Amino acid sequence: MKYPAESYTKDECLALLDACGDTWVGKRNRALIVVLWRSGLRLAEALALRHTDIDWTNQTIRVLHGKGDRARTVGIDHEGLATIKNYLNSTDLQFGPESPLFCTRRGDRIQQSYIRAFLPRLAKQAGVRKRVHAHGFRHTFAVELARERVPTSHIQRLLGHASLATTSVYLQSLSPEEALDAVRGREW
Repeated sequence: MKYPAESYTKDECLALLDACGDTWVGKRNRALIVVLWRSGLRLAEALALRHTDIDWTNQTIRVLHGKGDRARTVGIDHEGLATIKNYLNSTDLQFGPESPLFCTRRGDRIQQSYIRAFLPRLAKQAGVRKRVHAHGFRHTFAVELARERVPTSHIQRLLGHASLATTSVYLQSLSPEEALDAVRGREW
């Protein structure tokens, strides 16, 4: 069964982050959720990141193998970078240039199946009643940008969509009032 696209509120996202806890694994999971939410990456893209894909100075993340094997660069905010740095500073693991950014305690790459099983448990723990899955953070990223009046073509580029029609699906959860407010806010 295919479920409709659903985005999360800021409060729901923050509740999920708080529920991660303060252990090393909790900090890692929090950093992963932040990358999904604040950069709009697909789960596979986030799990494929290496340390060298983060540009701390320019606040960007380089996705080398996006869908269709297309590379792109996305932005990440200061708080997102701080969350990643907090995770990295909490481990004794030695990371090489090819090491996965998000890894197990032994330094191995995390499997998507772990995240798919983990997120619903985290949602229950956080008291979030929606179906929580990695792709929902991507939808949330797109909706938040649209609410901030970022042009749809920019959102399309950040998400790595080849078609504007695909991006439009992500924005369907905007309320009619928000669409009307966008028109009302236009100036000559």
